[in-house]
Amino acid sequence: QVQLVESGGGLVQAGGSLRLSCTASGRTFSSYAMGWFRQAPGNEREFVAAITGSGGSTYYADSVKGRFTISRDNALNTMYLQMNSLKIEDTAVYYCAAYRGGYNLKALDEYAYWGQGTQVTVSS
Repeated sequence: QVQLVESGGGLVQAGGSLRLSCTASGRTFSSYAMGWFRQAPGNEREFVAAITGSGGSTYYADSVKGRFTISRDNALNTMYLQMNSLKIEDTAVYYCAAYRGGYNLKALDEYAYWGQGTQVTVSS
């Protein structure tokens, strides 16, 4: 079993920045590709960003490309999402997840473990 805990969410004004963190325990962190997803009220959970186990490759949803940066520090068992130029439409609960394997790191159903989520609210 892998336990994932997100932190760093909060309230920020549009145009501002936040950095989310996801810490992992229970398994070897570097063996998992990791992803960030988000879910706004009334919407389905959607892909935000993903990173391979070594950190060598990253992937982003078009809606956040150029504004968000995913990274990881395997020595600290931690993954990050740096969010800049935040928009009101970025408001959501953000979840980190560990990949179970498959063919598409953007696919929600190919992730095995999920954190509890952290709320990000962007105000005008």
